[in-house]
Amino acid sequence: MYNTGLELMEIANSKKCKIYEVVIDNEVESQGISKEEIISKMQKALEVMKSSAQEALEKEVKSVSGLIGGDAKKLEDYRKAGNTLCGDTVVKAMARALSCSEVNAAMGRIVAAPTAGSCGILPAALITAAEKLNKSEEELVNALFTASGIGQIIAKNATVSGAEGGCQAECGAAAAMAAAAIVEMAGGTPEMCLHAAAIALKNIMGLVCDPIAGLVEAPCAKRNASGVVNALISAELALAGIKSIIPFDEVVDAMYKVGKALPEALRETALGGIAATPTGIKLRKQVLGE
Repeated sequence: MYNTGLELMEIANSKKCKIYEVVIDNEVESQGISKEEIISKMQKALEVMKSSAQEALEKEVKSVSGLIGGDAKKLEDYRKAGNTLCGDTVVKAMARALSCSEVNAAMGRIVAAPTAGSCGILPAALITAAEKLNKSEEELVNALFTASGIGQIIAKNATVSGAEGGCQAECGAAAAMAAAAIVEMAGGTPEMCLHAAAIALKNIMGLVCDPIAGLVEAPCAKRNASGVVNALISAELALAGIKSIIPFDEVVDAMYKVGKALPEALRETALGGIAATPTGIKLRKQVLGE
């Protein structure tokens, strides 16, 4: 059992194994089911992630409210035109993140990892990274276990809820989970994984949660696109040997304190931030029929 990033790293190092192996063993012990069953469940989650990351690239998927929709396909078409500034990998990841968000807003099937509001970051980051690194389906499933271990620690010691900790908790946790998993998938050490997760969390420390009309649509979808880029650059930094000056566990603690310090208006209540702008209020009235 592990409760902190340090404990997770120490177990992995002492056993000379990967983080995903520690997480799987922990799940076997805590759930009382076989390793095969646990892996099978994760494979099913991956299939849903792949589907939601692809669906809105092929056709316009509109949200029920009409606030968002069609952006994933626009970005994918732009990528295919071959004139991107950030390159194929980054833009493809962004498009996939938007796709998941649009599918979610259209009441489609997604994996809330760790939340519905941040559902595009982990799938888009891992699927795109695995593609770039020529990783197998098995390695992609293993990466999801690594991500879940990081998510468990954040949820246990802080929060992944926007209502409790702002968008830094949702998109921050998702990016941290993805960054750590990418690092391990790319051959990085457990220590590198934690540095990547810490960097990702620090990158958006203090980000508020201000959904227009209280719906998980805007600005949530575009924050998923930026969140997947956060995950990728954090992984790159760690793989280059760059370390987080502040340890992962201390970053998690700091994120929680910052989240608690955010006023109520900036924690998913739709009372502040862009939700409270003239246009935000106008859109709320339009959507809710006020």
